[in-house]
Amino acid sequence: MKVPTHPTPGVSLTRRESVKLRWLPYLFIFLQSALYGFGDPISKAAYEVMPVYSLLTVRYLIALLFLLVVFGPRILRGLKTASPKDWLLPSLCIGGAYVVGNIALELTAATSVAFLRSLATVMTPLLALAVYRRTFSKKHIPIQVLVVVGLYLLCGLGGLSGFGLGEIFALLCALLLAGSLIFGEQALEKMDPVTLTALQTAASVLMAALCALIFDGGWHFSGASPSVWGIIVYLAILCTVAGYLLQNAALRFLSSRTVALLQCFCPVMTAFFSRLVLGESLSAAGMAGALLILLCVVAETLLKEEDPTS
Repeated sequence: MKVPTHPTPGVSLTRRESVKLRWLPYLFIFLQSALYGFGDPISKAAYEVMPVYSLLTVRYLIALLFLLVVFGPRILRGLKTASPKDWLLPSLCIGGAYVVGNIALELTAATSVAFLRSLATVMTPLLALAVYRRTFSKKHIPIQVLVVVGLYLLCGLGGLSGFGLGEIFALLCALLLAGSLIFGEQALEKMDPVTLTALQTAASVLMAALCALIFDGGWHFSGASPSVWGIIVYLAILCTVAGYLLQNAALRFLSSRTVALLQCFCPVMTAFFSRLVLGESLSAAGMAGALLILLCVVAETLLKEEDPTS
């Protein structure tokens, strides 16, 4: 579904309102990237005192409970009309992406994971072509290539020392992130974004809890200070609930390919907030990569969104 070019019958939209409507889904992804970018550096304090999958379990559980409390009746109505074939794949993909992404972080360098995971921006249009035979204009190819160069400069330069099991899991994470976008785009043609968000969060809870049993030997929450619990609440409410909702809302108007490319803004925001929160600085190559990504994102937003059925 794309941003409507005609007003709803009986509703008159001014030109200014139409412009706002066109830019709104782009703003959703930029806001999502800012929320994730701030969440990345502050989550380090939480991971120092709590095993990763125990933290993810409680994070997604808080998010799911919040969704049920705030949107319970709406979610129940959505479940009555939703078909499992619509929501199962995007839910499993987004939950699986976080699981294998964290496994990759335990097996190889974080810079390698960050770069390879970001290749979801390339995998998304390729997966859409393979699954739905959906083509896209050649005018987007230079932007795709340049954003990969920017991601390598920002995340991967000096970090790709080899290719092993960790890198394989990182690439699988990128593929699952791409799947969550293209399958989510299809699901949102038939489902309410809030219902899909709740189902994706529930899948994330189940997968994180299973991994906590396998890799952490159970759930371990002791030793967390109030500040750490505050970080977990931020990750649950703003990164999970708001992040999933913003992505699903944007997918109702933008193609999965466009959303995937816009999400490359996330590592730029992570670098920015890491500078503010942790005092980390970017190298000259990293700054060049961040600038290149920003230029690619701007170029993508200025290109006309195509109808995937055309």
